[in-house]
Amino acid sequence: MQKTLIIAGGGAAGFFAAINAAENNPEWRIIILEKSQHVLQKVKVSGGGRCNVTHECFEPKELIKNYPRGAKELLGPFHAFQPTDTIEWFERRGVQIVAEADGRMFPSTNNSQTIIDCFTNEAERLGVKIWTGCGIAQLERTGDMWHALLTDKQTIEADAVIIATGNANSMWQLAQNLGHTLVEPVPSLFTFNIKDKRLDGLAGVASTQSEVRIEGTKFAASGPVLITHWGLSGPGILKLSAWAARELAAINYDFIIRVNWDTRYTRDSLLEFLKEFKSEHSRQSVKSYSAIRVPNRLWQSLVGALPKLADMNWADVSNKQLEQLTDSLFSCQFHVSGKSIFKEEFVTAGGISLKEVDFKTMESKVVPTLYFAGEVLDIDAVTGGFNFQAAWTTAFLAANAIGRK
Repeated sequence: MQKTLIIAGGGAAGFFAAINAAENNPEWRIIILEKSQHVLQKVKVSGGGRCNVTHECFEPKELIKNYPRGAKELLGPFHAFQPTDTIEWFERRGVQIVAEADGRMFPSTNNSQTIIDCFTNEAERLGVKIWTGCGIAQLERTGDMWHALLTDKQTIEADAVIIATGNANSMWQLAQNLGHTLVEPVPSLFTFNIKDKRLDGLAGVASTQSEVRIEGTKFAASGPVLITHWGLSGPGILKLSAWAARELAAINYDFIIRVNWDTRYTRDSLLEFLKEFKSEHSRQSVKSYSAIRVPNRLWQSLVGALPKLADMNWADVSNKQLEQLTDSLFSCQFHVSGKSIFKEEFVTAGGISLKEVDFKTMESKVVPTLYFAGEVLDIDAVTGGFNFQAAWTTAFLAANAIGRK
């Protein structure tokens, strides 16, 4: 009798699991169930529509440093399937993956449709069934078989189930009904809402390399910082939001940050540099152009926020004013009051407790023949292709485990 695998979720992890499971078990019937009318929507919008497939980080011990939650558990899986394997997997299917200067990796076409086409073509070739507009309403295991009542009122029996539904509350609830523990989900990868005159009119201006710290905590992150219409974004801010996701949720996203706009300097070295700059540019206006590695418009705004400084030449700047300018550049304080979702690439911290999953096979330790892959788990990463890599890896392990029993 033909065996059946149902995969809940038609996203990145779901398709990757289906394709690999179908290759390993050509005799199985494999069905992807997608509650919405469209599959691979997150893949489509990832990386601004280019799909940030993975990251050019090929050492598992280094790779896990990009995961605020799930790092310890992913070390073993990354030895089994890591970015090198992802690149080779796509290349065997005619998709070249290339790296950018910052390590992010994209299809050479710079178009997420390339990845979508790869997945849908492979699924068709291997006979994977894709049912859209069809989720799981109820799920229970009787004997050795799974019984699923679908949202369109169909019922289906299966020998194994992979849940790869991302942050879908309904599937988290079904997993809880089966005995699993849910780690409370909170947003990750979000931008900071800030109302401050120093940022007015600067939307689109970005620093090259800054450090952002949350006042009164251990949390800090480095990277470019982008000024937006609503506050601050960019890699530095997004990294910080990921690492501090739970703590910031607990204080309702009301906190103080300090920005060091140019990480080449300590406070003391920056003060000394500004003293030298003053000496060398004594006849020039302080606001004429930036002395450090920030855009001129941002420099002028920061200088303009200090009393009288914007109207002075460097020669007339006092030591006290140099101290004030140093503090404004090295430890620029902003009050954050709220967050905004980062584009359409919403990421959640939280999900199925990792203690209840075997990370050699991604099988549930609570219920046999139930597997998990992707963001449905309490795993999340900073930006740069790391969240997708976790999806590929966990889906690959789950797919390889199917049929072994």
